[in-house]
Parts: sequence; C-alpha cells; structure tokens
Amino acid sequence: MPDDFNPAEFGAAWHKFIEYINSKVPPPEPPPPSILDRITEFLNIDPAQMVIVKESFADRDLPNLQIAFDRFLTGPDRAAETIGYLTDHDYPGFSLSTLLTRRHQWNVIAEGPVQYRSVELANGERLQCVERGLYFVRDHDVKLVAYVRGGEHHFGGSGLTLELLCPLSERAEAVLSELRRLMHEHNIYRGHVLTLGAQGPESVSFHTLPEIEREAIILPPQLLDNIERNTLAFVAHSARLRAAGRHIKRGLLFHGPPGAGKTLTIMYLLAQMKGRTAILLTGRVMGLVTQACRFARALAPAVVVLEDVDLIAEERDREHSAGPLLFELLNEMDGLAEDTDVLFILSTNRPDLLEPALTARPGRIDQAIEFPLPDADCRRRLLELYGKGLELRVNDLDDMVRRTAGVSSAFIRELLRKATLIAADETRGSTAAPVVNDAHLRDALHAIIAEGGELTQKLLGVAPGALNTA
Repeated sequence: MPDDFNPAEFGAAWHKFIEYINSKVPPPEPPPPSILDRITEFLNIDPAQMVIVKESFADRDLPNLQIAFDRFLTGPDRAAETIGYLTDHDYPGFSLSTLLTRRHQWNVIAEGPVQYRSVELANGERLQCVERGLYFVRDHDVKLVAYVRGGEHHFGGSGLTLELLCPLSERAEAVLSELRRLMHEHNIYRGHVLTLGAQGPESVSFHTLPEIEREAIILPPQLLDNIERNTLAFVAHSARLRAAGRHIKRGLLFHGPPGAGKTLTIMYLLAQMKGRTAILLTGRVMGLVTQACRFARALAPAVVVLEDVDLIAEERDREHSAGPLLFELLNEMDGLAEDTDVLFILSTNRPDLLEPALTARPGRIDQAIEFPLPDADCRRRLLELYGKGLELRVNDLDDMVRRTAGVSSAFIRELLRKATLIAADETRGSTAAPVVNDAHLRDALHAIIAEGGELTQKLLGVAPGALNTA
C-alpha cells in the first residue's frame, strides 16, 4: 500500500461514488401486495386468529363445486370477489396455510390471475370453473375466505381441495354443509349415461344412447318378460320395496353366446330407465371398478353396467386371473347398503370362467339370465326386422329360417347386410334401392360360411357345426 494512501479520503470518495450510482439508477418498484396482506385487509383481523376447515373431493367434482358456489352466492346478503395468486413454488400439498406464510421478501405470494378450467357439460355447453383461486365471501354479517385448488393429481396430489378460513368453525362447517348439499342437488352427472376416465371432469364422457324399441329386442317372449320383471319392474317399485323392508340393491348376470342380444337388451333397458344414472364399464376402463361404484352410490338411483365381466372376474385359481379387480368388485358390491338403489348388470359370453364367489352369493348376483341363440320363431322375426327398409322379395322365408339354425342375432344382421351388398353390386350404377331376393340371401349365406371361415362364424356367434351350404 502506498505511503501516501489516506483511508479517510478513500472512504469519502467511495461514498460519493455510491451516491452518484444511486442517483443514476431508478428506485426499485415496491413489491406487489401479498395475498396475506389482501386477506388481512379483507377480514380486518389477523388470519392467525381464525380457523381453517378443509374438505377434499374427487377432481371430477370441480364443475359441481363451481355450480354450488354460483348457487350459494345468489343467496340474499351474499357476495364474493374472486382473486388468484402468483407463486413459483406450487408444489403438492400447497394449501391456504402456505398462502398465509411470508418469511422473506422473495417468498411473498402475490395477487395474480385466477386459473380456470373449461369443462364440457352434457348439453355440449362449457362451464368455466375456478381451479386455482380464492373467494372473498361476505355472508350476511360474516366474512370468510374460500380457497379452491384442483388438479393436484398432475403433481402427485389427490384431486380437488376446498379450504374455508373463517372466524368460527361452526360457521365454516355450516357453509361447507350447504356447498355439499348444492353439489349433490345440482350434480352435472346425475341422470346421464357415463363412462369414466382416469382423472378429472374432462375424462368423464356423456353418451346419448339410441332409442331402442321393445319390438327390436328379438327374444322369446317369456325371457323378455323375465328380464323386464327383474329390471324395469324392480326400478318402478323400488320405493314400495324399500318401504316393505326389502333390499333394493340388485345384481343381474346376462350370459350367453356372442351376438345373442345382451348388449342391445342393456341399451334398451337403459333407455327405459330415464332419470337413472348409468355408468358403463367396458374395455380399458374396467380398472375403474371402485370409482364407478362410488360414483353410483353418490348418484343413486343408478345402474352400473360391466360388459365382459369375465375379463376381471375369472376364477382365482386360473393362471391369468385379474384378481385385484375382482376383489374390488366384490368389496364394492358387498359394501353397498341394502337400501342403496343401485342395479348391477354384468354380462359375459363365458359364465364358466366366472369366480364362484361372485355368482354363488346372494346380494352380489341375485339373478342369472341366459340369452340363447334365436329359435326358429326369433330367426323369422330377425329376418323381418333387419329386412325393414329394404326392397325384400323373398318367396321362401322358411328355407332361410331353416338354413340359419344355430346362428346368432348378429349373424342374421350381417346376412341381410351382405345380401343387400350383393344385390347392389348386381345393379351397379343404378340409383334405385337394391331388391333383395332368395338368391341374394343364399349367396350371402354361402359367402359368410365359405369365405369367412370358422373365425368369422365364431365372431358372429354361430354354434359349432350349425351351418352348412346345403
């Protein structure tokens, strides 16, 4: 260090340098108000002196919660402001308590935009739902803050959370109770035909089933009467049965060869049970047995339809049995109270594969109904049914009835379709409706048998060895 260095002079020069730099740099903007400041200002009380009441819902209930809030806030002397928040630390378990925490300036959670999720309703309209946000609620003489956080499954969380910050726990519980009531009363899923997906309201699909007339169900009359007695009549008299102390939870098993009419009959029954929620489980959503049953319990009266139930309910000693799903199904069927108005309709092409614990215990399956291959009378009716709309000029319908012994309903539908195609191909270029005659039916039958082979016959539900070309 030089001998002439003067620390006092250096310090004064450094101080002037800092003052000069500060004069050239604009002052920092004040930090935005924190959510804690906004909540404290709204409540006019330290939030630490209040209570938080928390409730969790399935994420599919996000639109139901939105509708409940909208209905709640239309009440007299009620109003609300909705605000959002900004944070870089939106982790699983993020809660209203997190929003109320401010340890350092860098950790301030500031006011920001409300995050919405658009959900499609059964009528095709869309509902904008608060997925991340707060309601500053004035409920008569009480102020409270409601925090909504949905979609936590994307971050390892568990669905939809509602938290209420209120001076009195009794008042918070009362508000929560009213919101639950409104969610149940205005549930968007009630009375519709649904399939469930893995998560979220957008994974729930609404279905519009075709109106199936009774005349389209080609079964022996006594069989159809029995099916209606065990389903439609049971539903119609459920209140009287409950009043008489009879259990109304019910399980039916439809079994029979492929193409015998099980699925069409189920569609017919669902169309007749208007106002009853129907939950369909088939294919890749078979694994949602527990969620579907809980859904049905919440939306009762309901129907749970499990097609091809043998896929999850094979005997447990089989090598490829889907054991866990079977246990879920058994637990859910046992867990429903006897006065819960839920009807289970299970179907299978292979009843011999089913686990005895499912089929041998009353209260799980109350009635097994076999769908046989159509007899001669039913085959005649099927030929007439699927011939509607065609120019059908068949002189010997009895011959075709005889030739199709041992086939399914699905086979006869395919037979008429192929005969129509053959007739249309003969008059290629014509705009007139094809005329289907005896020869076209015989050619179609030959094509299915000879060209389609055993696999096609199996797919169409033909009994082994039933058909020949003679």
